[in-house]
Amino acid sequence: MDEIGARRLSILRSHLRDIDSGGSSSSFGQVSSGFSLNCASKSRSDEGSEERDCVFCKIIRGDSPAFKIYEDDVCLCILDINPLTHGHSLIIPKHHFSSLKSTPPSVVATMCSKVPFVSNAIMEATNCDSFNLLVNTGEAAGQVIFHTHLHIIPRKARDRLWTSKSFRRLTIQENHEAAQLADCIKKHLTLQENNCEGEKSELRIYPSEKLLCRLGVLNLV
Repeated sequence: MDEIGARRLSILRSHLRDIDSGGSSSSFGQVSSGFSLNCASKSRSDEGSEERDCVFCKIIRGDSPAFKIYEDDVCLCILDINPLTHGHSLIIPKHHFSSLKSTPPSVVATMCSKVPFVSNAIMEATNCDSFNLLVNTGEAAGQVIFHTHLHIIPRKARDRLWTSKSFRRLTIQENHEAAQLADCIKKHLTLQENNCEGEKSELRIYPSEKLLCRLGVLNLV
């Protein structure tokens, strides 16, 4: 793995709270992966500049080269220029959205709907039977390119990229604090639904037990 790939992996591992990494001192401004970071501005007045300078927008316009593996009217899938593993790919929307937070639900739905189709092809081509689906939203979460994108990272047993056992996991406490957090999140979801002007939100608020049952975690029968 080259120096750029090592830096990216160091950042990723630090944000996944890998015990063995000991944290990362890398600065996002120092990551030189060949990608322009000029599209990181959040100002509405600079939206045109963001799209003009964004490396993903350049690829979509055909101004920059890329290994394209899938394309439709909404999104594009390309090989990552500095892959963490062989076959590491990105699904990106064709319209510029700086983060998942600013991406319309319909676009996110279209991107996610391509994951099984694209990931199966990637795993077949790389002789893998597993993959990580990853999205970094915001600088603190490790986002480097400020144009929404999903990572599909093929995995093999003992590839030593990272393991679930190496993560420091907490145990949620079934107390008032946890219940208060859940209620707070649900209130914010309700506020977001009410703030959707002229759009019908497909989001539904489920009681905790019904949600766990829907996800297959809990059997109420």
